[in-house]
Amino acid sequence: MVTQQLEGSVSSAIRWSAINSLLQRLAAVGFSILLARLIAPEQFGVFAVALVVLNIVLSVSELGVSAALVRTSGPVEEMAPTVTTLSLASGTVLALICVIGAPWFAGAMDTPEATGVIQLMSVALVIAGATAVPGAMMQRNFRQDHKFYADTAAFVCGTAVAVVLALMGFGAWSLAWQRIAQNLSAAIIMFWLTKDRFRPGWDPVQARALLAFGLPLAGSSLLIFGVMNVDYIVVGSLLGTVPLGFYLLAFNLASWPVSAFSAPVRSVSLAAFSKVREDPELFQKSFGRALGLLALVTVPACVLLAALAEPLIRVVYGERWAPAAAALALLVLLGAVRVALELGYDYLASAGRSRAILVIHVVWLGALVPLLALGAKLDGIRGVAAAHVIVAVLIITPAYLVAFKPYGVRAGALGARLLRPFLGGVLMVAVVLAVRHVIDGELPQILVGGTLSCLAYALVVFPMRHEVLGVLRKRADA
Repeated sequence: MVTQQLEGSVSSAIRWSAINSLLQRLAAVGFSILLARLIAPEQFGVFAVALVVLNIVLSVSELGVSAALVRTSGPVEEMAPTVTTLSLASGTVLALICVIGAPWFAGAMDTPEATGVIQLMSVALVIAGATAVPGAMMQRNFRQDHKFYADTAAFVCGTAVAVVLALMGFGAWSLAWQRIAQNLSAAIIMFWLTKDRFRPGWDPVQARALLAFGLPLAGSSLLIFGVMNVDYIVVGSLLGTVPLGFYLLAFNLASWPVSAFSAPVRSVSLAAFSKVREDPELFQKSFGRALGLLALVTVPACVLLAALAEPLIRVVYGERWAPAAAALALLVLLGAVRVALELGYDYLASAGRSRAILVIHVVWLGALVPLLALGAKLDGIRGVAAAHVIVAVLIITPAYLVAFKPYGVRAGALGARLLRPFLGGVLMVAVVLAVRHVIDGELPQILVGGTLSCLAYALVVFPMRHEVLGVLRKRADA
């Protein structure tokens, strides 16, 4: 009964998270088109510099302690006051560092006019610290419906502020104020909907345990930021701005499967794994089942992007962007691997293995940098993409498998879960290549190849349909 109730809560949360993710991304596309007509490109550049600084600091803003609140099996009342104090204190201190260091940050990135924008956006760090506990409670209780309401309110308020200020000629400042308006409105909704209220408190024993768990996760978050951004630095410095533009487009396209499928699952995976952690057999099986379901929906999206990379880019973006296809197919493979690795991150975090996660990401970044440079020299942006895939597949995936061993998760069992999606993906590639060989013209290749390959995939994975339908049909027990 408990397991059925948990599955119902998880299924409900995944549905809400998927709806939220889809609507937010569609709305963001329309909003970006509107702002592109209201704000000059150089102002976007100023905001981008400030956003990079903010994202770096946000990755460590609450010291990783909120994840401990999500995964704990004990009473949250004992831990939450200390988490509140640590989150607020770290957010405030980091905001002050950004305010004081903004001139240096902006100067280091050769954009001194971004100084004031960085200082304004540092307020988001304080808000993030204040909302760390309500956000963790939403995740812990699988209330992604509440997250949807908060994100919707944030989008509406932020859009209104940005459009009004952009029309008044505030440029990059309108985007900065948009970010603050989004964070404030989301915070208000989160506090309103979260029933549990925890004032700041301090327990030295809890604080030591929280920091021992959270600091390695915070360090891992910073390393992940490096892993996902160091390639831009390598491409820009070794190949120039034009190849960087092609690579950036390819990487953004390849990240769509990660955003579309991994994000909704990750919104509940840490809490879900933590709920079954005390049952060794269920905990062991939970990762394989989650990975199999993710692969079932991720594989066809990745295969279509990879196999139809060149015609897709030519049709959607135009002939001048065609060189981006050289890197897209490999980066899509990286995206598929990232979906699995991110799920593995949450699995290890739920087990309390934050130091193992940190070590894995130190190895990842250390191995990646020299191989990216070598790939760039040997084969341009395609070589950079290949280096990414080599490190993720040959180094990081085995590292995760080693870390999984104490919990009985074996490569053979995972391979069995992935067999049908893998075979379906191989068949999809064969169908698309055959269609591209027979049919001329990019658009017909996309339409016919996409349709026939999806039908072929469906035939292979048809026996797994009950697992997907089960997730869609289950309801959380009121």
